[in-house]
Amino acid sequence: MTGLAEFWQMIWPSLGNGLVITLKLSVGALLIGFLIGLPTALLRVYGTKGMRAIATAYVDVIRGTPQLVQLFFIYYGLADTGLNATLVSLGLPHGLLVLQPMTAAYAALGINSGAYQAEYFRGAIQAIGGGQMTAARALGMTRLQSIAHIVLPQALRLAIAPWSNEAAYMVKYTSIVSLIAVSDLFGEARRIMSRHYNQMVMLPFVGLMYLAIVLLITWGMHHVEQRTKIPGLEIETQRT
Repeated sequence: MTGLAEFWQMIWPSLGNGLVITLKLSVGALLIGFLIGLPTALLRVYGTKGMRAIATAYVDVIRGTPQLVQLFFIYYGLADTGLNATLVSLGLPHGLLVLQPMTAAYAALGINSGAYQAEYFRGAIQAIGGGQMTAARALGMTRLQSIAHIVLPQALRLAIAPWSNEAAYMVKYTSIVSLIAVSDLFGEARRIMSRHYNQMVMLPFVGLMYLAIVLLITWGMHHVEQRTKIPGLEIETQRT
């Protein structure tokens, strides 16, 4: 028993650092995804035909390809594309597209999350009755003002329920970044397992850590959803 306690005391600093990186990646990727997803959703609903086509193509490509492929392309393949030569010809530094592991992880997770968040926001925006936009325009608001002051405040509240699924998923998605040498929670666990050959101890423990984080996020987002929901205006969602 003493030996087991000493073992956990020895490995906890590494797991703790990995947990911090996992949480940072999750928050950062969700923020990047929000900054991509909301404008993409607005373009899909209110954009011109060309803008809608571009936004739809982005969503379909990202949602239709494995996240691991996207991660490997950004980390290993981006610098080998013709875009690198184009950037150099414009006077930008050589190797600009050679990304560090953490940068590639943020980019891949954020771009992937943006496509899914775009669909959550699009569904929420379309759930707002068209009559509200008509009424806002009748009161003298511009189209942009109607979207910003009437549609979006309601749509963002409606999107909390499906968006909470993305927040929970993101914690689990971050585990793939260990494949590009990012020392996240799972990456640190893999390093410990390779050194001590204790897979049957580490894997259940790390799995429980992920489970605890996901349950905490789900609980927190449920309370946020209950406090901000609009009576009589809901989107049917399936919670994990």
